[in-house]
Amino acid sequence: MKKPKSKTPPPESPSVKSFLPAAIILMLLGWGGLIAIIIYIEPHGGARWAFFFTGVLAFTGTALPAMAYLNQRFPSSPPASSGIIVRQSIWIGIYLPTLIWLGFGGVFEPFLALLLGVGLLLIETFLRLRERAQWKPEARTDRKSQ
Repeated sequence: MKKPKSKTPPPESPSVKSFLPAAIILMLLGWGGLIAIIIYIEPHGGARWAFFFTGVLAFTGTALPAMAYLNQRFPSSPPASSGIIVRQSIWIGIYLPTLIWLGFGGVFEPFLALLLGVGLLLIETFLRLRERAQWKPEARTDRKSQ
């Protein structure tokens, strides 16, 4: 007799709620640090690096729930894991402070912003393609006991 195959639900991306504690901590540290740096510190080399670091924290924390929502709303195959969602948030967290940094130096150009954005998008696309191309054997549940 054949055993009925157990149907497991397809895997999903993690929920937005699971990212909220990390997002709140990152936003508090990032935005709080940015406000403190802007108000209390004179702009020089170290302060610019602190601005960049806290900017990455702030924008990563802000992007984290948005990326979790977008990955749930537009599912992919395979579904995005929590590591992928964090990585996508970090891309945004690096991209936006980099544009602000370029503006401080007076070298910001819209074409450069577009070029950097397309470059980061291509890197993420290639990483997702690599994850999709990896062969993962499915667990067989219909083996006969010996």
